[in-house]
Amino acid sequence: MNAATPDSTASLIRRHLRFGWWSLLVFLTLGITLESMHGFKLGWYLDVSNETRRLMLRLAHAHGVLLGLLNLVFAATLRAAPELVGRVRRIASPCLLGSGLLLPSGFLLGGLVVYGGDPGPGILLVPVGAGLLFVGVLVIAWAITSTD
Repeated sequence: MNAATPDSTASLIRRHLRFGWWSLLVFLTLGITLESMHGFKLGWYLDVSNETRRLMLRLAHAHGVLLGLLNLVFAATLRAAPELVGRVRRIASPCLLGSGLLLPSGFLLGGLVVYGGDPGPGILLVPVGAGLLFVGVLVIAWAITSTD
């Protein structure tokens, strides 16, 4: 594979920085909203019959924040080890971005509409996002290991 140009490396780093910081903002805002619903004792969120909703929304918040941080760490890794850019650009980068969208969105959509004790159909995005996350992290770990 051809070595990445400095411009393309900078562009990739900025893409993950942008995605990471915006993800943090969105999902930290969700966390503040959840805390507010708890503080105002909203039944839609706190009633015993809404335990599934509460769990799904908390999982959306937690996964969104963590995946935002993971994208920031990925950008820092690319800056520290620019030789990895060519190896991870095609697979790891899109996988991390995709998982950052699908995983928390699946939990969020699964929690907005619940059926009894079951999450809504949005939950079907979660395993796809988890698979993308696994592949992305595997590719990065493999690339870092093989450059030693």
